[in-house]
Amino acid sequence: MNLFRRSMVAASGVAVAALAFAPVSSAAAKVTFTKDVLPILQEHCQDCHRPNGKNMGGMVAPMAFVSYKDVRPWSKAIAKAVSTGAMPPWDAAEQHSGTFEGERGLSQAEIDTVVSWVETGASRGAPSDAPAPLEFPDVDGWTIGEPDLIFDMPEPYFVPDDVNDETKYFPMTLDSKQMPKDRWIQSVEFRPGSEVVHHIILTPFGGIAPGNKPAVYRDGFSAKAAKEQKVVWNMHYHKEPGPGSGMWDQSTVGIKFYPEDYTPKHALNTVPLGPMDIYIPAGAKRYENGAKMTFAKDALIYSMMPHMHYRGTEVKYEVTYPDGKKETILHVPDYDFNWQTSYRFKELKAVPAGTKIEVTGWWDNSTDNEFNPDPTKDISWGEATDEEMLFGWLSFTNIDEDANHQVLKGSDD
Repeated sequence: MNLFRRSMVAASGVAVAALAFAPVSSAAAKVTFTKDVLPILQEHCQDCHRPNGKNMGGMVAPMAFVSYKDVRPWSKAIAKAVSTGAMPPWDAAEQHSGTFEGERGLSQAEIDTVVSWVETGASRGAPSDAPAPLEFPDVDGWTIGEPDLIFDMPEPYFVPDDVNDETKYFPMTLDSKQMPKDRWIQSVEFRPGSEVVHHIILTPFGGIAPGNKPAVYRDGFSAKAAKEQKVVWNMHYHKEPGPGSGMWDQSTVGIKFYPEDYTPKHALNTVPLGPMDIYIPAGAKRYENGAKMTFAKDALIYSMMPHMHYRGTEVKYEVTYPDGKKETILHVPDYDFNWQTSYRFKELKAVPAGTKIEVTGWWDNSTDNEFNPDPTKDISWGEATDEEMLFGWLSFTNIDEDANHQVLKGSDD
């Protein structure tokens, strides 16, 4: 079952069974779907919750929240999801509010409105009170617009019936018609070729994981694809094994480039900080490990994306400046494997040469972790989702180097 669908169905079950309603005032009784709730859904929910909604790293919302008929059966589940913070999904700690682009979340007033609407019977209200329907791009088109380059995996691959978790690599070289010269990337959108695709890595074009949006570089920042670029499709497949569960896949990527005469101010360097010596004993409730590096030059930190598996529970990115001052630049206190978000600074974080950055993760391999596949098993580093890893993806650029320079990774400690 799709992870998004599974989480929402579970939420609906809890909501129906457990959502208790307190007495409400007569003013609250006036809350209606058309006047009060629909505008909230349009602003915060419909980008995903609509027919053929946005593909978030292979996940598509299983239900639409466009009309009263769509929403009414899910009303209690929605109230539960927004009141607990499960939806809309955003896992950065409250201390970072206002720091990152695309932050998702409802105000307390909006949450109260949704809950009051459900408590008072989830009435429709006057159709004339409804705002105009939102218009979305052609569902058969690309979210990023028509790509300059589209290409598939070099060959279809059949994920066998007995596979639960599998990583496969498919190398290829883009030919002279596809990449006749070096180009700077403007945006990238992946289209998984089947529902069993868990994540994709395709350097230098990026990749997707559950919860990711298409990558759109801000003006002045980019990564370069070379003439006749060599790439490797790093494909991670995950499904329930069994007869008839096998599926063909041939995933696709679309890329838009900056104009040929465009040179960005900065070339981005992306590194996966993380430990390889992970060993989590069976039953361990708070195993800790991490990795760090030192910036060789004055730098601007562009974005971060932590990645762990089912036992991962928490991640921190911390910097220590040359004068000894420390700062937490990202804390994800409740890491969610289903929503692997890229956190991109609104204002890039400037760090001087000699600054150390450390990424730390925590894992729960005990029975307390409801997502733990097997709490009796010792766990080491591995690519499969029932193994563990920490990739603290970090994108940055050196301030004194323009896009024609090679960006350095910094020195490992």
